[in-house]
Parts: sequence; C-alpha cells; structure tokens
Amino acid sequence: MRFRPQEAALIAITAVWGSTFLLVHWAMQHSGPWFFVGLRFLVAGLISVVIFHRVLRGIRWRDIGAGVAIGVMIYLGYGLQTVGLQTIDSSTSAFITAMYVPLVPLAQWAVFRKRPPAMAFVGAALAFVGLVLIAGPDAFSLTLGAGEIATMISTLPIAAEIILISVFAGRIDLGRITIVQLLAAGVLGLLTMPVVGEGFPAFSWVWVVCAVGLGAASCLIQLTMNWAQKSVSPTRATIIYAGEPVWAGVIGRIAGERLPALALVGGGLVVLGILASELKFVRRRDRAPSPEESRE
Repeated sequence: MRFRPQEAALIAITAVWGSTFLLVHWAMQHSGPWFFVGLRFLVAGLISVVIFHRVLRGIRWRDIGAGVAIGVMIYLGYGLQTVGLQTIDSSTSAFITAMYVPLVPLAQWAVFRKRPPAMAFVGAALAFVGLVLIAGPDAFSLTLGAGEIATMISTLPIAAEIILISVFAGRIDLGRITIVQLLAAGVLGLLTMPVVGEGFPAFSWVWVVCAVGLGAASCLIQLTMNWAQKSVSPTRATIIYAGEPVWAGVIGRIAGERLPALALVGGGLVVLGILASELKFVRRRDRAPSPEESRE
C-alpha cells in the first residue's frame, strides 16, 4: 500500500500537531487561553507573510473571504479547545474532541452531495474507537461542566475547517489564503480577550517560546493542509488527522510518560483505520475478462 505525497505530508504534519501538546500544556500555566491563541496565530501569520509576501500584491476579495472563513473556524476550534483544557484533563478533552472524526464524513456528504466510500466510514469508526481507548476509562465519566461544553462545541469548527479547506482548495492562491486565515485567527483571538475579561499575562519566557514555536508549527500545518487537501478528500484527511493523539502519546513516552496497554491498542486501531480507508473493493462484474474468457 502506497501513500501519495500529499497523504505522506498530512501524516508528517499530524506528527508535528501531536508534538505540540506539551508546549500548550506548559504555556497554559503562564498565560490565558485567548491571549495565547491570538499570539500563536499572529506569529504564524507573520511567518507566512515573510514566506509569501510577493503574492499579496494580487490578492482578491475571494482570497480574503475564503481565508477569513477558515480563520474563524481555526480561531473557534483552537480557542474553545484551549479554554476547555483549563478545567478538564487531557484524556477527557481527547475523548470529546474525537467526535469530529465521525462528523467529517457526514459533513462531506452534506456539503459535496457525494457519499464517501463505505470503507471511509469504517476507517473513521475504527479511528474514533481508537481515540476513545487512548483517552482511557476516565473519559467516560463525563460531567457537563464549562470545560466539557466548550470542548464539545470546538469539534464543530474543527470539522468545518477541514470541509472549508477542501471547498476552497484549488480555487484560491495557496500563499494568500494561508496568510489571511492565520492572521484572522490571531486577531480574533486577541479581540476576544476584553470580551471575556481576560487580561495580558505577566511576561514569561515560557509563553514567549511556546508561542513562537507553535506559531511556526501552525504555519507549517495550515500550509500543508491547504496544499494537500486539494487532492485528498476531507474524510480521508480526517482519518489521517485522527493519528494526532497517537503521535502525542509517542512524544509523551519519549518525555518519560508511560502509556497504558489500552492506549497502545487504541493507537493500533487509529493506524488500522487509516489503512482500512485505503481499501477499495472491485465488483466481479466490473472485472476485465481474461484472455481465456474472451476466447469463449
């Protein structure tokens, strides 16, 4: 089984995505969620401006509209998830966030009016079960507090972001939409601070270094998603993205954390879900006749 370059790129940025968990965890001990989300994506946007500044000269309103639409989903998804992590543990957050995995095939069906292949649903289901096992038994003892509700709501914009990227892929300039969506997410994050009564945190090198590092990672992640999803379906991309907790577990293991056996089984199911989504069944009546059959 061979992965196309676009799919291999999505697997690589999913590994980067998973490795950001520890940085976010450290940063939340020194910063409020909306300030950090805003700073993170402003840094990412400025990095993308440096890389793609030449394409800004011909920017069109449809580039801005598409970028802002995706940027709003990034802002809501990352922002609400970060808010939730202030009051709930990571296993519960991972379990709730995993709800976007089965959501995307259904959203793709509704938006594109094209039913995904049956194995795409099988792959999404396996990945979802795997994420539940990675989250652990504590994830099932849910109480609908503010953190759980915020994280649950965050799954909707996460799914919408993936769908929107596929909707606009191929229609707009890659550099322009990357710049606009990252800057839009950053500005919206900072503008939310006075609305929710969040103040600026005391200076700390922890949130500075984390924001710069995650800003660079976010720029790479969004740029790769915008490029790869021109040819990778939203459902297929989502199943690949479902590997994020697996990579987070690997990074945690390297950092000294021990993974329970159930989490390892869950990681295997996520990988199995990715492989299952690749399977295609060929109907016998569509099979080309062999030379012997042609002579009969």
